[in-house]
Amino acid sequence: MATFDFATETSRITSRPAIATRVVNTISNVYRAWKNRRAFYRLGEMSDAELADIGLTRGDLHVAIDVPFGRDPTERLRAIAADRTETIEDLARR
Repeated sequence: MATFDFATETSRITSRPAIATRVVNTISNVYRAWKNRRAFYRLGEMSDAELADIGLTRGDLHVAIDVPFGRDPTERLRAIAADRTETIEDLARR
């Protein structure tokens, strides 16, 4: 067996687990996004006062839901809430 033959066989052996890992990670991410999307829809059932208690508005929900299906809308909500908190803190410092 030549060195070249061994090198190509080794790359095939090591790439299979990497592909399997990517597939598992992708499935895991899609499942997590699906679960978070279900939780996101429960936020829509809250009143405006309850949403305000956690730092969100009904408009934030409409903005966050526009992400593609495989994406997690709760990540977008987290970014919106963090931006709002930073803005409020900046105004309070002035």
